[in-house]
Amino acid sequence: MDNSTQSGRQAPLKTPSGISEEGVRDISAGITKLLADVFAIYLKTKNFHWHMSGPHFRDYHLLLDEHGDQLFAMTDPLAERARKIGGGTLRSIGEISRLQRISDNDADFVHPHEMLAELRDDNSALIASMRELHDLCDQYDDVATASLLENWIDESERRVWFLFEITRNTNR
Repeated sequence: MDNSTQSGRQAPLKTPSGISEEGVRDISAGITKLLADVFAIYLKTKNFHWHMSGPHFRDYHLLLDEHGDQLFAMTDPLAERARKIGGGTLRSIGEISRLQRISDNDADFVHPHEMLAELRDDNSALIASMRELHDLCDQYDDVATASLLENWIDESERRVWFLFEITRNTNR
């Protein structure tokens, strides 16, 4: 039998996971919002990486490249986790833009320390969102998503730490 209903429409994407329907709905929605934020902060990190200038160019450029790699590495596991539990996930850049909670920065010039401070704050916000989603996972006994989040929280805390230390004694 094909994957369509009697009305000719496609059947919903359903994957059995052992998580309640309500849990799948809530967790996959949380994952999708988090994924939109990760894409937003990833692109901002790459923007600042590409537009870095000043006496610490090489160090900051390489640091942001490393941070971008970490962020991008989160995207596929996040999207696949939403699908593994039976939910949906992002389908377009437009959806990312509607769901993201991390603000874009389209300025022609941003001082390097302002870039780093903004990314520090964005990564802190990302951590808060991951902790919130972790709490939701705990409510529905989704230990696998919670486990992924724990590792990413640790990586994000490291990014915040580095960015904090770099910007600690600046006037900007």
